[in-house]
Amino acid sequence: MAGNLKQKLRSHAPIVVYGLGQFISPKWVELIALTGGYDAVWFDQEHAGVSQHQIESAALAARGFGLDCFVRLAPVDYASVMRPLETGAGGIMAAQVRTSAEVERIVRWTYFYPLGERGLNGLGADGRYGSMPVAEYIAQANSATMLAIQIEHVQAVQEADAIARQEGVDMLFIGPADLSQSLGIPGQWDHPHLWAAIERVAQAAERHRKAWGIVPASPAMARRCTALGCRCLSIGFDCWTLHAGLRVTKEEYADFFRR
Repeated sequence: MAGNLKQKLRSHAPIVVYGLGQFISPKWVELIALTGGYDAVWFDQEHAGVSQHQIESAALAARGFGLDCFVRLAPVDYASVMRPLETGAGGIMAAQVRTSAEVERIVRWTYFYPLGERGLNGLGADGRYGSMPVAEYIAQANSATMLAIQIEHVQAVQEADAIARQEGVDMLFIGPADLSQSLGIPGQWDHPHLWAAIERVAQAAERHRKAWGIVPASPAMARRCTALGCRCLSIGFDCWTLHAGLRVTKEEYADFFRR
């Protein structure tokens, strides 16, 4: 287990994470690790058809290369939260959360007693396949599991303070695309309404000593967010990397591509 992400979020230096969804594989995780510079990879089970087996294999590769990993999911039920943790993922990022009441439920699903009521198994990768004493397993899982709550709707922005206040929440993670849509300004990354929402979330995170993160739309946006105290930048996604690589390749061999 890598298990450093939760500690890194408590530091002042921003961490950098990479997202995998449509092309998730252990080899891609290995490539990210060999490239260097990334603190963690995250797997998108919300928007991509990522299976439990794919998460298990990718999480195994991440642990093997010392990378932390977490899973973004739509937390519709207890099993959707619990199963990625048992595969060995270091945490979860709950998408499309709007209220603090929803967060209370997710916290209960994520942690064991006394913070939550997650089902006690210990036979998965997170419990070393049944080889850990129960007390040790509970203590390690509760201390190392990272819980991020996505703030991507105006209602969640309004409840940002109540969400950040909750014990067990490690990070508020802003999804600027859906948030801009919720604000009625889709894709307008420089709009003052979007930045007012970002600043409100940043203030709530600071007030309750929680980290916050974002998928920046540009280097300028990333710099502005880190100036506001952002500690987690999701830079790069598998589809974006493929498109960028294809563009560079076609530019280098422009004479051979018909237009």
